[in-house]
Amino acid sequence: MMTTWYLEMLDRNDFKPKYLDDKNLQVLEVKVKDFRYNRFLYSMVGEQWSWTDKLKWSDDEWRAYAEDENLYTHVSYYDGAPAGYFELQWEESENVKIVYFGLSPKFIGKGMGGHLLSCAIASAWKMNPIRVWVHTCSMDHPSALNNYKARGMKVYESRIN
Repeated sequence: MMTTWYLEMLDRNDFKPKYLDDKNLQVLEVKVKDFRYNRFLYSMVGEQWSWTDKLKWSDDEWRAYAEDENLYTHVSYYDGAPAGYFELQWEESENVKIVYFGLSPKFIGKGMGGHLLSCAIASAWKMNPIRVWVHTCSMDHPSALNNYKARGMKVYESRIN
């Protein structure tokens, strides 16, 4: 059995950031979209969490997804190495969904998750949505749900599959 939690933030004043002060860490938006990079990030981060839904996608499916004008990819780098990433999707309902979020295996347990999530939520609010939302599940990192809650997101629905 797997539990899926749906979380949202309706007011930017609920945001509780947790940033690291580390000059070797930077988070940059990918301004030149290339589906191959998104596919690499998805595989690098998602492999340990059984992200499999997009593994069978063709190049055309990846291109349509990753190079869509409403998808924004941000990558965290530590000393030049990709340490994690997040994707934000602007939705017609004026919501921003954190579609994917995670760290590379080499960077888990180093305190970077709160920082990267803070960057994701801050970037989402800069888009002036009505709501920022995400879903996570019991197959994700054991600290994922608590990280979302600690940043100010609230569970509005849960499902057991």
